[in-house]
Amino acid sequence: MPKYRKSLRPEGRKDTPVRNNEWKDSESQIKEEPKSILEQIIREGARKLLQGAIESEVSEYLERFRCQRDEGGRRLVVRNGSLPSRELVTGVGPLRIRQPRVRDRREGEAFSSNILPRYMRRVPSLDNLMPVLYLKGISTGDFTRALEAILGEKASGLSAANIVRLKRQWEQEYQQWSKRDLSGRRYVYFWADGIYFNVRLEEPGNDRQCILVIMGALEDGSKEMVAVVDGYRESKESWRGMLRDLKRRGLREVPKLAVGDGGLGFWAALEEEFPQTRHQRCWVHKTLNVLDKMPKSLHAKVKTHLRQMYTAPTKEEALKAYEEFLVLYQAKYDRACECLRKDKDVLFTFYDFPAEHWVHIRTTNPIESTFGTVRHRTRKTKGCGSRLATLSMVFKLSLEAQKTWKKLKGHQLILKVIEGVRFVDGEMMEEAA
Repeated sequence: MPKYRKSLRPEGRKDTPVRNNEWKDSESQIKEEPKSILEQIIREGARKLLQGAIESEVSEYLERFRCQRDEGGRRLVVRNGSLPSRELVTGVGPLRIRQPRVRDRREGEAFSSNILPRYMRRVPSLDNLMPVLYLKGISTGDFTRALEAILGEKASGLSAANIVRLKRQWEQEYQQWSKRDLSGRRYVYFWADGIYFNVRLEEPGNDRQCILVIMGALEDGSKEMVAVVDGYRESKESWRGMLRDLKRRGLREVPKLAVGDGGLGFWAALEEEFPQTRHQRCWVHKTLNVLDKMPKSLHAKVKTHLRQMYTAPTKEEALKAYEEFLVLYQAKYDRACECLRKDKDVLFTFYDFPAEHWVHIRTTNPIESTFGTVRHRTRKTKGCGSRLATLSMVFKLSLEAQKTWKKLKGHQLILKVIEGVRFVDGEMMEEAA
């Protein structure tokens, strides 16, 4: 027997029972109706504003040329009805717009709306939204439903086929970007890293793709992606080919400092191609490598000791903390101490640069934080992927992340670094001769 409960009933039907699920449906309908009405009001208001703006644009254009007439005294620029109505997909849903038609008989002239270009079917912000949603983890199959939930069921042009088309477009954009001219660029710092993704590639025997990435800091302190290429296990030849390509495309001024992990391939290639560039090992990677060689019970204590080194206000104090660490752990944990000792010369280079820049140049965090989201997208990628598709995906998300990157602290001092001004313990000492 179905369960009934007392509830509101239609007038004149006091004996009509209401099922529990019917009651819930009624509640949800009551909640959804105001939302639907509000959306309709917003959408209609947006449609009227847009239609009004288009009409005003045409009126201003007609008024501007109203005095221009032909030999018979007829106006050369006149209104000529309206184009067929079309649907424009916007952030508030689809809007049906009717665009005025303008007849411009002046030679070589034609009216073109700046508000609603001739072939526009979606506002540009949606074209930006589509790759962002895909790259953030929405699969191609679920894409239409995801956008319908945002834009409404009647939104058109949002099929999975469009995503496939966009991915092809990203591949073309990546290929153009990877060949761009660098002759006008001047980088003061490089961050370099090799990123591994769990993407099954079409090439047999290459189960894990290694993407070589370089990020650079420009003269004004802004950061940008410099290069994204695939490499074989971060080998010297892979990095060397990447650096040579940068020079071939016009990069003349070498960076003052490069920051990276302990991968020997990058440093060996950098020594050959950019020998003037100084080296700084990433303290995050170094900390993890040292901890890997010590028992977990000591990790918290060891982290504190290591942090005392790279946060010391002067290089002298940092080296003092370094020596104390070796004395404390050398007897029992020789491998951990050797891991720290072998990179001593390149762990404290940052002290010779402005103190305001230390937070940026002690680690490769600018790259690590960016590619955390890239790894999330590749975890969502099922099946096989091509080399170019993976590179394009990494490239596209990198450019999206680049929009949020902030300038270096103390970026006004970058010009001093470029000029060769000497810094000791982060403080400027004297101008270069």
